Amino acid sequence: MKKIVKHINIALVLIFLCQLLPTKRDAESSLPLLIFVLILYGYYLMQLRFNKNKTRIRTTKDVITILYYILTLWELATSKLDIIDKVLYPTPSVIIKLLIQELPEFFKGFISSFQILLIGYIFALIIAVPLALLIGWKERLYNAISPYTKVLGPIPPIVYVPYIVAIMPTFRTASIFVIFVGVFWPVFTLTLHGIFNIDKKIIDSAKVLNVSEKTMLLEIIFPAILPSIIRGSSMGLSSSFGILTAAEMIGARSGLGFYVKYFSDFLDYPKVIVGIIYIGIAVTGATLLFKKVEDRLLRWRV
Repeated sequence: MKKIVKHINIALVLIFLCQLLPTKRDAESSLPLLIFVLILYGYYLMQLRFNKNKTRIRTTKDVITILYYILTLWELATSKLDIIDKVLYPTPSVIIKLLIQELPEFFKGFISSFQILLIGYIFALIIAVPLALLIGWKERLYNAISPYTKVLGPIPPIVYVPYIVAIMPTFRTASIFVIFVGVFWPVFTLTLHGIFNIDKKIIDSAKVLNVSEKTMLLEIIFPAILPSIIRGSSMGLSSSFGILTAAEMIGARSGLGFYVKYFSDFLDYPKVIVGIIYIGIAVTGATLLFKKVEDRLLRWRV
C-alpha cells in the first residue's frame, strides 16, 4: 500500500520537475497540464478520504500513477526534448486545452452519432429478440434458418458500409441500417443460444402444467434467456460504435467519426487526437451506463 502511494507521489513530483527543464518547442504554457494532474491528484485524495472500497482506491491510484508516467514521458519527448515530429505529436498541454475548447463540437457530434446509434440499436432489439424466440421455439423453422445465420452472422458489419452508403437514399438511413445489422446478429445468435441452453426440466415442468404457448414464451423462456439477450446487446453496443465511426468517416457531415476525418484531411493532428479521445470517452460512458442497466435487470440473479 505504502509502495503504491510512494509511486503516485513520485510520479507527480516528476511531472513538476520536468517543468524545470528548458522548453525546446515554441509551445504554449504547460499550465493546462499541471492543472490537469492536480485535479487527478485531488480526485485520488477524495477517494482516499471518502471511499471505503479499498480495491477501488488501489485501482484509482494505479491508473493515475500510470497516466502520470505517460504524461511525463510525453512532455519530455515533445515540449522539453523535441525528439519527435511537431505536427504528429503535439504537447500534452495542447491536447488538454483542446479537449476543453472543443467540448461544444464534441457534444454536437455525440448527439448526432448517438441518435443514429440509438435508432438502429432499438430496431435491432425489437426484431432480433422476438424473431429468435420464434425460431428457437420451432425446431423445424430453426433447422431451415440455421444455415443462413451461419453464413451471414460471421460477416463483419463494417464490410457493408461502402455498399449500403451507396444504395441508401441518405447517409443517415445507411448508418441506421449498418448499426441495425451490427447489433442484430449478436443479439439474435446469443438469444438462440440461450433458448437451447435452458434446463429441459423447466420446459418439461411447464408442459406438464399445460401452459399456453404464449405463457411459455413470455413468462418462462424469456426470463430464462434474459442474460443471453443482455450479453448480445452488450456485444452489439461495443461493435456499433466502431461501425458507426467508420461509416461517418466515409460519408457523414456530422458525428464523432466525421470530426476525426475532417481534421485529418487538413492535417490538424492535435484535433484528430482529441477526436479519438472523445470517441473513447463516449464508448466508455455508454458501456458503463449499459453495465448499470444490466446490473439492475439481472439483480434477481444475485
